[in-house]
Amino acid sequence: MVAIDATDVSKRYRTEIALDRVDLAVEEGETFGFLGPNGAGKSTFINVLLDFVTPSEGAVSIFGHDCQREGVMARSRIGVLPEGYSVFEGLTGRQHVEYAMRSKDADADPIRILDRVGIRDDADRLASEYSKGMAQRLVLGMALVGEPDLLILDEPSTGLDPNGAARMREILQAENDRGATIFFSSHILEQVEAVCDRVGILQDGELVAVDTIAGLRNSLGGGTKLVITVDELREGTLGDIRAVEGVETVLTTDDRTIEVTCVNDAKMDILVELHSAGVEVVNFRTDEASLEDMFIEYTDAGQ
Repeated sequence: MVAIDATDVSKRYRTEIALDRVDLAVEEGETFGFLGPNGAGKSTFINVLLDFVTPSEGAVSIFGHDCQREGVMARSRIGVLPEGYSVFEGLTGRQHVEYAMRSKDADADPIRILDRVGIRDDADRLASEYSKGMAQRLVLGMALVGEPDLLILDEPSTGLDPNGAARMREILQAENDRGATIFFSSHILEQVEAVCDRVGILQDGELVAVDTIAGLRNSLGGGTKLVITVDELREGTLGDIRAVEGVETVLTTDDRTIEVTCVNDAKMDILVELHSAGVEVVNFRTDEASLEDMFIEYTDAGQ
């Protein structure tokens, strides 16, 4: 069954196009990563799912229920971690979870949930006294109440330290293992790459790619990443490399290291070009292109 089904979804605000004819189907049981630079339209799409925003055109449904015409039914099977959620003043962490239980008419153990997200010892502290990371863990716990069939998470790692981010990934994996569909937006691409079955990349409101990470890699000519150390990075060197046929992106990490994504056949041509330009290659290696490399290619962020 399709968990999320969006057809020709557009959203316009006067002259601004936030979403441009988005077609997307997320299958039940998938972990789907929703990517894009700031302002691409990710949060707008999530707000359409939650019926906070009405699309100008098109329709989107959750488990067959139209998000606008059957919003209550659509939302009855989901847990949500919205971006920028503000905790309630005067309520403890335990009381927040109990509020979520009443809202969902769910039977749960608040302490067990708070323990799962790592803030059991702070259950009876006012949530307004929590750090940003603790508040994020709390809201994740609230989203887990009732074992929802679909988790919609908007930037779930915000404010989390590395241990918190690792715990979050473990929770998402456990939820997916029990059968839940996971849909989350994130700018932390390493986390997306670690847990997602497929990803979608949104750029200026348009869905420019939807595939597995391996599929995205193949669509970019195999997605080879060539890491080159040179004696000295000279003026014009990056332009010379970009001119080589088969080169997709060229980045520098310091004044001696060049990272190039390219088709496999272009690797030797790049090295020959550097030699012809009088640039000494001290070392080089070939890596598989990361999700970050592919994201840069699809969004032109590196140009």
